[in-house]
Amino acid sequence: MKNFKNILFALMLAVVLYGTSCQQSGGNSTGSEFVPDMVHSVAYEANVLTDYSLSSFEEESVKGRRELSQPRTPVAGTMPRGFTGGASTGRKFSSAQDAVKHTLSALEKYGADVFAPNGFVPYYFEDSDSGRAQATAQLIYNPFPITEDGLSRGKDLYNIMCGICHGEKGDGNGYLVSEDNLNAKYPAQPRNFLLPEYVAASNGQYYHSIMHGINVMGGYADKLSYEERWQVIHYIRALQAKETKTEYSADSNTLNPDFGVPFAALKDWAHEVGGSHNDDVDETHLEDHGDHSEGDHSHDGNEDGDEGHGH
Repeated sequence: MKNFKNILFALMLAVVLYGTSCQQSGGNSTGSEFVPDMVHSVAYEANVLTDYSLSSFEEESVKGRRELSQPRTPVAGTMPRGFTGGASTGRKFSSAQDAVKHTLSALEKYGADVFAPNGFVPYYFEDSDSGRAQATAQLIYNPFPITEDGLSRGKDLYNIMCGICHGEKGDGNGYLVSEDNLNAKYPAQPRNFLLPEYVAASNGQYYHSIMHGINVMGGYADKLSYEERWQVIHYIRALQAKETKTEYSADSNTLNPDFGVPFAALKDWAHEVGGSHNDDVDETHLEDHGDHSEGDHSHDGNEDGDEGHGH
């Protein structure tokens, strides 16, 4: 009898424990939860109000969860995603100078940190034929001025990243396909940038190829920063100008005014900016911003993005 009572007690205890610890949620009942704070976080999420009846947050905090979940004013200097990218979209600016002035004004206002050190800028043009066509049509202006230092760095980067295929002259006769390379077995002839069709090609066509690659050429988005990509394009234009007996330099651009703005053309504007906004702004200061921003903050074709910027 004693054993029977013990067994009966154990069974009743098991039923009670099972009934209280394994309740299922349903209707207005949440059921029973083991370690509820593993499910209901005491942390708060911006713009989202979450409430949990057993939380003691409201009692212990000097601010309520409702107040903390409300939208707040961004930190001073905060820039919308893709802000810097807007500089090169033809739809956003009426001229190449307007695009460059936009970039330099942002640099003057926010400093060189306006571009992320890793060279990233949102870029929304897809790696497809339609994305390439869209970038070609919309990314018209180079957002950085033509400067001596920029062309020098562009040359170094071009020779390192591009010259082995496209050639130091941009004629498509790099070492990988050159007759001087007896082991040359490159599967495709690299593009000759000196041909009329590539001299006339928009900046967006070049930028998109750098970002995503084309045919057997891979992309260089992870190897060149935002600003470096544009300096390489400046240097390609300088090679084209040499071939066409025109000029593409910090002093003059007779190749195509839409391709780039010589720094010399911005000197009057630099003085104007310095006089009306900051007495310390001069030509050297402006050139430093244009040349040394570690740039890349990456346009789907939307008007605000660059990459909404438009590369």
